[in-house]
Amino acid sequence: MTISYAWRAPFTSAELSALHAEGFGHPDDREEHRWERVNRHSLGWVCARAAGGGLAGFVNVAWDGGEHAFVLDTLVAAAHRRAGVGTRLVELAASGARAAGCAWLHVDFEPHLTGFYLDACGFTPTGAGVQRLRGLS
Repeated sequence: MTISYAWRAPFTSAELSALHAEGFGHPDDREEHRWERVNRHSLGWVCARAAGGGLAGFVNVAWDGGEHAFVLDTLVAAAHRRAGVGTRLVELAASGARAAGCAWLHVDFEPHLTGFYLDACGFTPTGAGVQRLRGLS
């Protein structure tokens, strides 16, 4: 199936929320304002669309307003997994961040995604930490 990719492409809150629920196994409690939130707070994002227009994948790129960008919520619809869609999303996220003047692209991930981010996407392992600020609903 043909997939098209676009930096800062339009999407609806409903379609991204559905992809989020499929990818993470739970709905987002803030789904109705996804477009506004991503558009307001992100450096950019990449949408992958299947032939016919359905959202096949998405990655968000946050930033610090300077040289550091951050990959968030890389998502690929189940029907399109294991076909290079996620890798291409991250490649285009890196390209968009580079074009915006960023020097660094960061990502954090769960252990089962190590092969994807380090091997397929070319990230280098670093020491990092995370602190949970609230529980999952």
